[in-house]
Amino acid sequence: MPQSDSLPIPLTSPLSRAQRSTILNLVRRAAKTEILPRFRNLGHADISAKSGKFDLVTEADTAAEAMLARGIQQMFPHALVVGEEAAAADPDLRGKLADAELAFVLDPVDGTWNFAHGLPLFGVILSVLRFGKPVFGLLYDPVMDDCIMAEEDGPAVLTRNLGRDRPLSVSQGGALGEMSGYLHLYLLPEDKQAEMAACLPEFARSLMLRCSCHEYRTLAQGGMDFLISGTLNPWDHAAGVLICQRAGGVVRMLDGADYNAGIEKGYVLAAPDEDSWTRLRDRFAFLAE
Repeated sequence: MPQSDSLPIPLTSPLSRAQRSTILNLVRRAAKTEILPRFRNLGHADISAKSGKFDLVTEADTAAEAMLARGIQQMFPHALVVGEEAAAADPDLRGKLADAELAFVLDPVDGTWNFAHGLPLFGVILSVLRFGKPVFGLLYDPVMDDCIMAEEDGPAVLTRNLGRDRPLSVSQGGALGEMSGYLHLYLLPEDKQAEMAACLPEFARSLMLRCSCHEYRTLAQGGMDFLISGTLNPWDHAAGVLICQRAGGVVRMLDGADYNAGIEKGYVLAAPDEDSWTRLRDRFAFLAE
């Protein structure tokens, strides 16, 4: 693949330390100029529904994605850049991820429903993929201006503007009744919702935040134990999957396959260890029937 003369991309590592810093600065600038000024300042004309009333897009989404995509394309002119809003306009983009040697996947405002309704629980998700496999992930919180990042061969760390990076670790897991997790009940197929609802009392807690960014951030910091999702949008999952793995967790598809952004059907299951993952896999096996 041709490479940028100014920012060479070694095959052994997709991003240098300087490139990671530049990308994080780009994300911060997009948040400060396109996202935060619009938070709690949106009019009805600034919010639109896509697939339904819970699937929203705002001016902040489109403006931030345009800024991020433009900046990344300037740094990596030969990379495939796929943003959530671009993929909504051109669904064929998603199908190219599994074959791309280098791809950037963006969710400019993850948690748009929260954002549009004035709830400060939203974030920016960015991942780097090689042939669909996540090799770099970033989960940025614009409100607190901090970021969780990981590479495929390094730890998951919490990075603040001031202060040292802090390595992260998932929870210790345990029996089903001791674990709390994220379950997207109403995003499941209708014929699976009743059976899933019936098993909720078996867990210590079950909830959803309407924001994959903060769900994966909480998992990577050990605040929650598991996540299962059958909505496999790569802009929601690719970064978080890698970050949770690098924080010591086990994340793969419910059928045991490795996660890949090219997979469009199935369920991704994140757990803190192999034993917990197996217990959860067995409990959720009905989803694959």
